Amino acid sequence: MTAGSKIRVLIAEDSSFMRRVLKMLLTSDPEIDVVGEARDGVETVLLSDSLNPDVITMDINMPRQSGLEATEQIMATRPRPIVIVSSEAHDRAEPTLRALELGAIDFVAKPANGVDLDMESVRDELLRKVKVAAKVRVVRTAGRRPPMAASPSAPAVTVSPRAHAAPAPVPAPVPGNGLRGTLSQATAQRFPVVVMAASTGGPAALMNVLPQLPGKFPGAILLIQHMPANFTAQFSRQLAEACAMRVKEAEAGELMRVGTIYVCPGANHLRVSPTGRLLLDEGPRINGHRPSADLTLESVAEYAGPMGIAVVLTGMGNDGAKGAQTLKAAGGHVIAQDELTSVIFGMPSEAIRSGAVHQVKPLGSICNAIEQQVSLLSGMVEAGA
Repeated sequence: MTAGSKIRVLIAEDSSFMRRVLKMLLTSDPEIDVVGEARDGVETVLLSDSLNPDVITMDINMPRQSGLEATEQIMATRPRPIVIVSSEAHDRAEPTLRALELGAIDFVAKPANGVDLDMESVRDELLRKVKVAAKVRVVRTAGRRPPMAASPSAPAVTVSPRAHAAPAPVPAPVPGNGLRGTLSQATAQRFPVVVMAASTGGPAALMNVLPQLPGKFPGAILLIQHMPANFTAQFSRQLAEACAMRVKEAEAGELMRVGTIYVCPGANHLRVSPTGRLLLDEGPRINGHRPSADLTLESVAEYAGPMGIAVVLTGMGNDGAKGAQTLKAAGGHVIAQDELTSVIFGMPSEAIRSGAVHQVKPLGSICNAIEQQVSLLSGMVEAGA
């Protein structure tokens, strides 16, 4: 897409009525042009190759080849930004989450009735998400693929407090790199706590990283993914199927334990109490977000101090940047996903700009970075640092 040109959209939808409605809604915006319409997944793949659209709106239930199959094929071969537009996004979380894992950018739920007037109610959301998708650098994916190898041309880098400072190689963590002596006796009795924050592109990134971690991971992981309330329970189940670690949706008042991934329930903020219990609340949105990664990170900074690790992944906006600063000030370690492998570099970029980030890593190297830091912390606790 070139500057000043219209966003070229391919509509994939088996209902001729719904194709007309979607075309009407999309072309009501002067910045959008519908360049093609596909009636099933097979046509979608063919037209995606021949028309080279900037964005595809993808239904899930289609004949011959489903939207999920078409999404997987497109994202594994010649990826395009895909926005799911389906009643499945309204009724059932599983197919929509699978599409996001496969690399779809976002989704719009068709209203229950799916008639013209009802679709008008989602017009603004549809236009907004199509415009965002058109700006995304798509990442080739095949869903739950094997771990990506770190590219020699994209090494991990150390980030200085200046946003545009030249990167330098990061040495492997070794005892005595600034953490020795910072673990108080109270902190040393605790275990590493990793907060992973993600938004747009997060489900696919998390499905890449988390299955690589061992079942006996010597820390706890708090997962803050911007996601609707009715999706997080299903997301927890799908992660559990892929991960060696125990995965569950966080419950209010439960005691945090090692070897467990806690998914923050949608429409809730998640904090850690001074005694290590998980606290949930439906307080006001923070910078438009609930859950807020900033709130979780601030509570982990207070609870875990230098035993805290932040991992800021792909996503729009700046959630996580303020919390990462707080965690760094408490002695914690901050990792950000690099621009090359991020679907949207907003959240990692803002964390880097804040000066809080210690390491920038491509997606395929983030698991190793987490394990190295957790191993370092665990070893220092055992040594009585």
